[in-house]
Amino acid sequence: VQLVESGGGSVETGGSLRLSCVVSGYTSSTYSMGWFRQAPGKEREGVAAINSYGGTNYADSVDGRFTISRDDAKRTLYLQLNSLKPEDTATYYCAARSGLVTYSTMLAKNIYDYWGQGTQVTVSS
Repeated sequence: VQLVESGGGSVETGGSLRLSCVVSGYTSSTYSMGWFRQAPGKEREGVAAINSYGGTNYADSVDGRFTISRDDAKRTLYLQLNSLKPEDTATYYCAARSGLVTYSTMLAKNIYDYWGQGTQVTVSS
């Protein structure tokens, strides 16, 4: 299984970006996916997640600004980032695992089996 992210970049405060994550090699028809981020010197944290039924969960810090979506026909996960702030600066990773996940665990990094290499998002003030 391979996950390849793209779409990162540098923007000013208030700007927008759209991240994509293409999944290949997955044989399971049911899988859940998530976006995580890690800033220098900080733990990797869950940002948003979506299960195969379209159920979503967001971190409080991004709720209302970020939107996660998936296109299973294209095997692609998206993260729309709006109203970006300097504190959103981080490397963003997508992750995947087979099967459904519960709402309460969707943003836990330890439940995901596969990870992408990350894409950098930098927000300047």
